[in-house]
Amino acid sequence: MFTGIVQGIATVESLNDRPGLRCFRLGFPEGFCDGLAIGASVACDGVCLTVTALHGQDAADFDVMQQSLTLTSLAALRMGSRLNVERAARDGAEIGGHPLSGHVDVMGRVAAIRRPENNHVLRIALPAPWMRYVFAKGYIAVNGASLTVADAQREAGGAGWFEVWLIPETLRMTTFGGKLEGDLLNIEIERSTQVFVDTVRDALDERLGPLLPALEAFARERGIALGDLAAPPKLPRG
Repeated sequence: MFTGIVQGIATVESLNDRPGLRCFRLGFPEGFCDGLAIGASVACDGVCLTVTALHGQDAADFDVMQQSLTLTSLAALRMGSRLNVERAARDGAEIGGHPLSGHVDVMGRVAAIRRPENNHVLRIALPAPWMRYVFAKGYIAVNGASLTVADAQREAGGAGWFEVWLIPETLRMTTFGGKLEGDLLNIEIERSTQVFVDTVRDALDERLGPLLPALEAFARERGIALGDLAAPPKLPRG
């Protein structure tokens, strides 16, 4: 498990592609590898990877299988690429963000960037059906960082976008300041939200059965999305 609080930025030092597998070496900030062991888990841009070899106090090797390359942005890594990294949380660790599994659900794409004074706003486009799990003031993990959704909009067909606002400290500790429009980002949906939404949808399907398509059409005519009715209660952070 991870907390979504990025601990540093790693740099790709070497890459080696083999059939169905990519092996790469990451260089870490000073002190990151203290106590790190082969077999330990590290979230690399939000993807849980296993240490396969250690090189001194500041570098480690990882293997990425083909499925992970297909589902995440790790396939785009090049020499010198920079990644958000976090070591696995220990028992009793403070959860400053929200619990993450390191299992990426989908890739989003940077749709727009705004830079209000002392802020940095990313608008991230998501494909269907993943926007049904994203709500303003809810949690979401982007490249391994636990962030709060500032705004979200679902579109006809189930796709949509959401925005996150990043303060200078977040930009300093992560790679977000270097992202450009069109860049791919790894997204992990907040699990309790997903369970809540899917449970409500399953209950509606079971109870309404054949009436559900007609009800959805009726709601659309009036500008209502049935998925909005599944929004979980918004609890204060901290």
